[in-house]
Amino acid sequence: MRERISTPSMTKEIIEKNNFYFKKNFGQNFLIDQNVLNNIIEAADITKDDFVLEIGPGIGSLTQYLAENAGKVVAVEIDKNLIPILSETLAGYDNLEIINEDVLKLDINALIAEKNNGKPIKVVANLPYYITTPIIMELLERRMNVTSITVMVQKEVADRMQAKPKTKDYGALTAAVQYYSDAEINFIVPPGCFMPRPNVDSAVITLKIKQANAYNVKDENLMFGIIKAAFGQRRKTLLNGLNNLAKLNLSKEELTASLTELGVDERIRGEALSVEQFAALSNIIYDKIHG
Repeated sequence: MRERISTPSMTKEIIEKNNFYFKKNFGQNFLIDQNVLNNIIEAADITKDDFVLEIGPGIGSLTQYLAENAGKVVAVEIDKNLIPILSETLAGYDNLEIINEDVLKLDINALIAEKNNGKPIKVVANLPYYITTPIIMELLERRMNVTSITVMVQKEVADRMQAKPKTKDYGALTAAVQYYSDAEINFIVPPGCFMPRPNVDSAVITLKIKQANAYNVKDENLMFGIIKAAFGQRRKTLLNGLNNLAKLNLSKEELTASLTELGVDERIRGEALSVEQFAALSNIIYDKIHG
């Protein structure tokens, strides 16, 4: 077995040898705990049959484990200063390709088509906290050919993704993530598992992608508009939130009738509705608009 990049001493040596400086704008926190890295591989259920896209490999701590367990790994790193370091630390892994690119500007479906013959892939990443939500929503909303996303994020963000209705963590992000996937927190990771240490606990969460339009929604843009309105002002009732949504062009009476048809009280708040109920409500409203 090759020496682990992720030991604290090796991580420190690599950083010092290359005069590397952590960039706050890239949110760089490198994993230095081998148990955590093994647990990520297990949570993502990585096998030699898998093609894995890694986002933000850093110095290669997780990449090394992925390359040893997956069939093929493509690692996308935005920081050009890390590319020569990765080329050195991960030399000899012939199933690994490193791309210097901003993942939000990368055509991932084209990459899947070219590198994996269009077959589905898994995404695994220790995500920069400042850009967690944009990356996850990009992967989900664009319907990329991905079966699962296993990522390290801030614990509070993971709690929101996995939240249940009628809880303080349940919000627009929850509804969006759970519309596209089944979310499950795998385990919590304390600050001491990183270099440098973040100020908060982290969590590894797996999103298992649902089939397209699993809820038979007639107009997804309409549904997400309703969800946004529902959580825009949490103290307001759902009815008031919908009434302020100009694009619906429905009277308060018609909106009240829509909630009654859904089988809920007109005084209900948005955080009480499940994803299934938001989907059903959007179809009821769609029919009233286009009826």
